[in-house]
Amino acid sequence: MELLTTIGFGLVFFALIIVSVGLHEIGHMVPAKLFGVRVPRYFIGFGPTIFSRRIGETEYGLKAFPLGGFVQLLGMYPPGSKRYGKPSRFMELADAAREQEWEDISGADVEDRRLVYQQKTWKKIAMMFGGPFMNILIAFVLFWFLTASFGVVRTTTVVAGVPDCVKAVNDTSDCTAADPVPPAKQAGLQAGDQIIAFNGVRIDSYDQLTDSIRGNLDRVAQITVLRDGVEVELPAVHTMINQVSDEWDPTATVAAGFLGVYSQQYRESGGPLDALDQMWTMTKQSAVALAKFPVSVYFVAVDMVTGADRDLNSPISIVGASAVAGQAMTSDAYTDQQKLYLFASLLGSVNLFLAIFNLVPLPPLDGGHIAGALYEWLRRQVARVRGKADPGPFDTARLLPLAYAMAGFLLICGVVLIVADIVNPLELF
Repeated sequence: MELLTTIGFGLVFFALIIVSVGLHEIGHMVPAKLFGVRVPRYFIGFGPTIFSRRIGETEYGLKAFPLGGFVQLLGMYPPGSKRYGKPSRFMELADAAREQEWEDISGADVEDRRLVYQQKTWKKIAMMFGGPFMNILIAFVLFWFLTASFGVVRTTTVVAGVPDCVKAVNDTSDCTAADPVPPAKQAGLQAGDQIIAFNGVRIDSYDQLTDSIRGNLDRVAQITVLRDGVEVELPAVHTMINQVSDEWDPTATVAAGFLGVYSQQYRESGGPLDALDQMWTMTKQSAVALAKFPVSVYFVAVDMVTGADRDLNSPISIVGASAVAGQAMTSDAYTDQQKLYLFASLLGSVNLFLAIFNLVPLPPLDGGHIAGALYEWLRRQVARVRGKADPGPFDTARLLPLAYAMAGFLLICGVVLIVADIVNPLELF
């Protein structure tokens, strides 16, 4: 029964991701229609068509494999310039794609300026950014809902407690004489103390205190606290060097100063700025994860082949994310409220990552089209300043070989991750 429940919630999560993908494509389609660009097709999924219906000039439908979606905006490739001699293989690919698209383009489309390449730069960017923007909006709404309903944990500069010794992570054994004494205990910090200065610098927030301690490494630390309403300067001690998780890359550790205190926390209802702050932190972490993506996928494949345990920080596919969501909803370690929080948080995280991933400035991703539009605008500005004729629209069809290579790479990565999520899944709960 528990297995069926896990699968059920996993399927619900998968369906919500597909809805997010559909909204991503709507994010492209709505500005395109507003700008008068013709949109012949809007489909969820790939492969054979299961269902379709034409409404106005657009065919809407569902395909057999719901692992994505697409919207066709007419006129992505401008007419090619006249060439002499035998074209290269790359140019043949570009011309073939252009000819296929232009089979759907009529003279009226050209005359009425209903093609993408005929639009102004800001309109092209709006159409391409519309998809990622929808995913960002979904993530923002989810995280705002979570911060408003479940609250945000605030950490203060008030000491909640001081451990008697320094132990390795996950070491729950009792302290012994061989274990080092944390600097906080050496300095005489007590529960209820509010740290108000560190090395002579006034402390206004927990983040400032954390940054000061981490950056101090093993140097002298002079701490001033507010104890029972009186400022007390504690004896100087040396902070310790400890390996902690990197702020931008949770898979890596960095050397940082360590004081050894537990800080008081409280929970309060958050607002939109809290949601944006959380999303900004996740964006920085996602950017680092994307830079390491090819290497990370390689190690996922190695672990799968060798039978090694899956790294908990390794990338996962939509299938893997759905499995994790299903596990979270059936875990005995959480209350129903916590399960809902995890489910919604994971859905928001996936949407934010999809947005960031699609903004990578490489074709066929949305960021690649945005980069092409910006290059076209820059080229026109340079020509205008130099007193030369408008060079015309940038021939995006020339980037198709790169787009095909990128698509092939992403396909391979997707297959590897899906297979790994089935045969060597993450076990988070």
